Amino acid sequence: MEASNLTVALTGASGAILGRELLRALEADERVERVHLVASENSLRVLAEELGISGRNGLLEKLLGTPPVKTVQHSDADIGAAIASGSYPSNGMIILPCSMGTLAAIAHGLANSLIARAADVTLKERRPLILACERRPSTAFICAI
Repeated sequence: MEASNLTVALTGASGAILGRELLRALEADERVERVHLVASENSLRVLAEELGISGRNGLLEKLLGTPPVKTVQHSDADIGAAIASGSYPSNGMIILPCSMGTLAAIAHGLANSLIARAADVTLKERRPLILACERRPSTAFICAI
């Protein structure tokens, strides 16, 4: 079985603990070779409020509880990152939690951030894209495209 290369994005929606647990599971999974993490600016506020994690520096170690082995972090402003290109080998993308703003940007093709651009490329290349969104009141839905 070929090792997976995945992109994970955290956005400003509630549910930061789910994103943290996903990253921990992927870091521990032997089938996963590389994880590319992109955290939006709004996700940093949610991480601080929900998990007590502040700042972008050392974010991966704070989320994982240990130094990352296979996970690398990218700035959401870096639309020139490798994961924004269809030629970069990837097995898919997961956005957890996915804010309604991010969902709208992806649905309308607004590639104005690395998260939206990577999702756009994922769709263009016909790779799996999973969006885990929350609607109010307390209803969540997952959309796999």
